[in-house]
Amino acid sequence: MSTSAELLAIAAKRLYPNYKPAAMVLSRGRGCELFDVDGRRWLDLCAGVAVCSVGHAHPKHVKAIAEQAARLMHVSNYFFNEENIRLADELCEKSGMARAMFCNSGAEANEALFKLARRHAFTKGEQRTKIVAFHNAFHGRTMGALSMTGTPKYREGFGEVSGVVHVAYGDLDAVKAQMGKDVAAVIVEPVQGEGGVLPAPAGFLAGLRALCSEHGALLLMDEVQTGIGRLGRWFGFQDTGAMPDAISLAKGLGGGFPVGAMLTTEALAGALPPGTHGSTFGGNPLASAAARSVLSILEEEGLVRAAKQKGERLAAMLTALAEELPTVCAGERGEGLLRGLVLEQGFVVRDILPKLADAGVLLTAAGERVLRFSPPLVVTEGELAEGVAAVRKVLSALSK
Repeated sequence: MSTSAELLAIAAKRLYPNYKPAAMVLSRGRGCELFDVDGRRWLDLCAGVAVCSVGHAHPKHVKAIAEQAARLMHVSNYFFNEENIRLADELCEKSGMARAMFCNSGAEANEALFKLARRHAFTKGEQRTKIVAFHNAFHGRTMGALSMTGTPKYREGFGEVSGVVHVAYGDLDAVKAQMGKDVAAVIVEPVQGEGGVLPAPAGFLAGLRALCSEHGALLLMDEVQTGIGRLGRWFGFQDTGAMPDAISLAKGLGGGFPVGAMLTTEALAGALPPGTHGSTFGGNPLASAAARSVLSILEEEGLVRAAKQKGERLAAMLTALAEELPTVCAGERGEGLLRGLVLEQGFVVRDILPKLADAGVLLTAAGERVLRFSPPLVVTEGELAEGVAAVRKVLSALSK
C-alpha cells in the first residue's frame, strides 16, 4: 500500500491544479470519522461540504448502493426506471412540489432553474430574461449558475451570461427596485452558505414570494446546501411563509453519491418540454437508490428533527467560545447543523484550517472570516463537543 507521501507526489504530477487540497490522502470513513492511508484519524465536521448527510459508510446506505449496483446502474432517459420514479414521488411528497427532474450536481440543478425560468416566460410569449440574484450568493460553476453567483472573483476571466443582476441579500427594497415585466425569476438561498453562513432575515423570503407573485416572476430557491434536513426541517423554505415555484437540490441528497434535482410546481411542468433540457446520467437507478436510502435513514433515525436540537447545542457551544475569545471571535450564526463561527477582522479562515486539521478536526471556510460547521446529520453531541474543544485550543493559541 502506498504512503501519503508517495501518493501526494503522484498527485502533484498528475492532478490538474485547479484545487488546493490539504496535504492528506483520505482512504476510509466511519460515521463522523475519516482516516488517511497512513491510518491517522480526523473528526469530520464538514461532511464533504454538507454532502455526507448520513455519515461515512452508513451500513444501510452502503447496502442500498451495493444491491442496486448489482441489479441495474444505468438505462438512460429513453426509459423509465423504478428507483427514479419512487424517488421523484418521495421528494414531491416531502416538499409539496409536483414534479422532479434529475441531474448530477448542484450546479446542474441551478443551471436547470436558470433555463426553466427563461423558457417558462418564452412559452407564455413574454419577454422575460432578467434574473435577480444576490451579492455573496453561490450557485455553482457552470456558466448560468456562475452568472447567478454573487461573488465577482468566481466570474473573473470567464465572462457571464447576460441578464443577471445582483442586489444585497436581505434588502427587499433593492429587489423591488429591480422588479418589472422583464424579470423572469428571483433566485435565493434560504441561508447563504458559501457567502458566510448568513440566514435570511425574518420575513425576507416571504417578502420575495409576495414581490414575485405581484410581478409575475418565479421564485427559485437554491436548496443545494440547506435542503434534505440540514436546517432541522426537510427543506429550508418550509416554515418561512415562502412557497417557491421551483427548488434545486444536491449535496446531502445522495449522502456522498452524486445526484442533483430540480423540483417544480405543476404549473411549470410544461416549461421544459422534451428536447429542451436533459442529462445523460440524470435520474439513473444507482443514484436514485442512494438518494432513497438517505431519505429512509433520515426518517427512521429521526435525524431531521435532531438536526435542529443538535444545531441549537452547537450554537450554544460556539456562542460560549466566542465569549471566551472576544479578540478572535465575533460570534456565531446559522440554522440547524449549518453553523458559522465568525472571526474578527484580521483573521483569515483558510490560514487557520491547516492548524485545525493538525488538531484532528476538519472544517471548511465560508467567506474570508467564517469557520463553517456542516457535520454529518448523524453527529453526536459528544463529537460536536470534541470538535469545539479542538477549535478552542487552536484559536486560544492565536489569541495569545
